[in-house]
Amino acid sequence: VQLQASGGGLVQAGTSLRLSCVASGGTFSSTNMGWFRQAPGKEREFVAAIKWNGEGTVYADSVKGRFTISRDNAKRTVYLAMNSLKSEDTGVYYCAGDRNRWTFVVSTRVASYDQWGQGTQVTVSS
Repeated sequence: VQLQASGGGLVQAGTSLRLSCVASGGTFSSTNMGWFRQAPGKEREFVAAIKWNGEGTVYADSVKGRFTISRDNAKRTVYLAMNSLKSEDTGVYYCAGDRNRWTFVVSTRVASYDQWGQGTQVTVSS
């Protein structure tokens, strides 16, 4: 699966963005998908993930209640709606596909994902 993320930008704190990630090739509809982010000088960290059928989601504590992950398997797209953005949400956001198929457990670990998009920059000014 090749992944193409988009939707990032420069926004003010308190506003919203929606990221999209379109998959081409592979078996998107049977793959759990995740969003991760990486700030300058920091390790890549988990943000949110969704089960292959859309019936389970997991969020990092830092984004719970503000971010929503969703997917449209017919469009081969996973979304990340980000509300009430904070300066600490700044970073490059990556979408990723789980290395396994039909997985019931939605992983938060970077090592569980082997398909990565190129990333989209989100900058939140305070």
